[in-house]
Amino acid sequence: MNLEQMGQAARAAAFILAETPTRAKNQALLTMADALEAAAPEILAANARDLEAARESGIGEAMLDRLMLNPARLKAIADDVRNVVSLPDPVGSELDSRVLENGMRLSRRRVPLGVVGVIYEARPNVTIDIAALCLKTGNASILRGGRETFHTNQELVKVIRQALALNRLPEGAVQYIGEPGREWVSGLLKLDKYVDMIIPRGGPGLHQLCKEQATIPVIIGGFGISHAFVDDGADLVRAIKVIDNAKTHRPSACNSLDTLLVHRAVAAELLPTLSTAMAQKQVELVADAEALALLGAGPARVRAAVEGDFDTEWLGLTLGVKIVADVNEALAHLREYNASHSDTILTSSLSNAERFINGAPSAAVYVNASTRFTDGAQFGLGAEVAVSTQKLHARGPMGLEELTSYKWIGQADYLIRD
Repeated sequence: MNLEQMGQAARAAAFILAETPTRAKNQALLTMADALEAAAPEILAANARDLEAARESGIGEAMLDRLMLNPARLKAIADDVRNVVSLPDPVGSELDSRVLENGMRLSRRRVPLGVVGVIYEARPNVTIDIAALCLKTGNASILRGGRETFHTNQELVKVIRQALALNRLPEGAVQYIGEPGREWVSGLLKLDKYVDMIIPRGGPGLHQLCKEQATIPVIIGGFGISHAFVDDGADLVRAIKVIDNAKTHRPSACNSLDTLLVHRAVAAELLPTLSTAMAQKQVELVADAEALALLGAGPARVRAAVEGDFDTEWLGLTLGVKIVADVNEALAHLREYNASHSDTILTSSLSNAERFINGAPSAAVYVNASTRFTDGAQFGLGAEVAVSTQKLHARGPMGLEELTSYKWIGQADYLIRD
């Protein structure tokens, strides 16, 4: 394996993909979706090997859940690819157009980014999601998954390569770095001669590595503490259902709930009910002193919060709980504790809802809804290449449009500048 050669092949493929019609790209994606289902026995067998190795190495339940594939999840991945086919191709569309006083028609047209490098950890669905979204938008991709998904990704890449070959598209359009060493990540981060963007999907360590070593623009995706604030006017019965969904629907997901903020006026009524609901789902509560006093007699496991707990993205069955005075204190907590992903307010107050929407620094803000909706498929974007938690170029789920740039186009009749 040679990164320089991979970069060259990706760049050459990107030039071809930029001129490939939508119909041809869609056909390749349909081939990929069908091939995923046809290769299910091989893919699931490889995934079982990865799961066994992960358990032997002591990997936690949250990571195991991210790693695990089953027939239903594999079918959902294939269906997501088909959903991408059904979406409009943004490449070639015009963002705006006007005629200048000198007679030139000036417009901006969407174009592919070029070559996208994605580094990710134990989520095999990411391999297919990225390949599909990049292919649809005419981008070549270089992928580097975690060692935990080694065998699964090998089978998935076989499917992708077969789909490309059957549709006469260059194999360099989707490439995979199968070597486990960290030096391959460092090498990819410096491949600026060929790669136009790096997207890391993983924990803070990976993000920090990319920020420190990359000579290529980096879009940080997936990390951030997700909060829910229960206002004093909330419907507390329905609020418990939203909190339960946000925390336990899929605890290992990056949009699952990490911290619950409760208005002091409703804390005595809400928290005992919360304890019962969380005990049923085996969620441990990590509470500040005021909340701990109200939760201590409940059935849920609870401990006092220590320094760093409210900075923690739990990715499992743990929930931080803190009592606040009002929406202002809730927003102050969000700003202090890395609210950059998904946050929600449960309230009946329109003014407090607007204050929360405007004041929360997160990429996705909800009113009376679970944080679990921050997802490309849920937003109608098809799959997603990442959930961007930074403020430049793209924020939130990155779908097709976020994988494009634009070029200025000036059209005239042999016009010269005076």
